[in-house]
Amino acid sequence: MGARELTYLCRELKAPSLLAGVERLAERARADAWSHEEFLAACLEREVSARQSHGGEARIRAARFPARKSLEDFDFDHQRSVRKDVVAHLGALDFIEARSNAVFLGPPGTGKSHLSIALGVRACLAGHRVAFATAAQWVDRLGAAHDAGRLQEELRRLGRLPLVIIDEVGYIPFQGEAANLFFQLVSSRYERASIIMSSNKAFSRWGEVFGDDTVASAMIDRLVHHAEVINLKGDSYRLKGRSFGRVPGDGDANGAGNA
Repeated sequence: MGARELTYLCRELKAPSLLAGVERLAERARADAWSHEEFLAACLEREVSARQSHGGEARIRAARFPARKSLEDFDFDHQRSVRKDVVAHLGALDFIEARSNAVFLGPPGTGKSHLSIALGVRACLAGHRVAFATAAQWVDRLGAAHDAGRLQEELRRLGRLPLVIIDEVGYIPFQGEAANLFFQLVSSRYERASIIMSSNKAFSRWGEVFGDDTVASAMIDRLVHHAEVINLKGDSYRLKGRSFGRVPGDGDANGAGNA
């Protein structure tokens, strides 16, 4: 079979990665005396790998992460309150298959968003569809759906996603209807699909965040019933190595020293 026939067949199969690599695979097959089955398996493995990679990247773009993070890049030396084995267990993504949750609590800059995004990216690469937004963005999105009379439709659509990530709970307090919308999001996914949530407030203060102790208690109950809750402690990673308490010396006041 000539190059023209191979090109035609690969295009008909919509297998551009196979088309790009089939000549090199054929050369290697001849050099290493592969059987027909081994050559076919190598061709198919190349195309499957390429499709999985491209699919993962598409899912990452669709998730709308604010940045790309990985578990491998997380600084465990700085954040010593988090056990590597616990994060590694979450990284296996079994919690998504189990339709359970992960909750990260701690002060700003301690790695909550990094871990949330990194798990989301890994989930995308593993074939799961993911949606990411801050708590305020979720409330805006659900509020718009409510105003348009399609809230339940939006909740059902989100329910088809294996993982929803809610970042920055507690930075902005919710008012009235917003707290109810947020509760409906959490409740609609209870034992049906997974949530990753991060907050700078302890559970005991969620009543302040949502303006209603009863709503907050019901939400926490559903969220943590099947969840890994991780408390992060320590100083902000973003302020690592910075000093804000130094009094400028005479040289600084006079413009001397390093610029």
